[in-house]
Amino acid sequence: MSRVDSRTGAGRGAEVLLPLIARGDHGAFEELYDLVSPPVFGMARRVLRDTAQAEEVTQEVLLEIWRRAGRYDPGRGSALSWILTLAHRRAVDRVRAARAASEREERAARRGAVAVFDEVAEEVEGSFEREWVRRCLERLTALQRQSVTLVYYDGYTHREAARRLAVPLGTVKSRLRDGLARLRDCLAGAV
Repeated sequence: MSRVDSRTGAGRGAEVLLPLIARGDHGAFEELYDLVSPPVFGMARRVLRDTAQAEEVTQEVLLEIWRRAGRYDPGRGSALSWILTLAHRRAVDRVRAARAASEREERAARRGAVAVFDEVAEEVEGSFEREWVRRCLERLTALQRQSVTLVYYDGYTHREAARRLAVPLGTVKSRLRDGLARLRDCLAGAV
């Protein structure tokens, strides 16, 4: 279903498609999906060595591209490099998570601990993380917090949030970008 330019016989490249996707262009996303899903799947498959998990990672990366296409910076490299970096990071994170879970289970088995220990530890860790996120959200400006809350907690699209706040779409996107950058910096201090 890849669209081909009738003048050149070639499809549009990822560099052209990402800005369109950032503006919510579904057709551009379909085109990018056809273009990059094979190399993304290949990257994930090489790292994970499991087809089913590679398929899941591929879908997660493509969803991330839909949500974060506006973050692509052509000055830092090609669009395909950016996309494959997202895929590699996501696959490596999955390997690390599986390894950490396996190590936790082994430690618990060696100590003769029951699964309840892991549930309590995870609940405490989750509570700690929620508290950090709450504190970091409080550090945003009211306008940034309002936009982040509508989009990421209440599930509104950028366009719906703009209508709800009675501001231009670009304003919501700017507030989100700035708010997420401040959240990232704040949460980096939690590590």
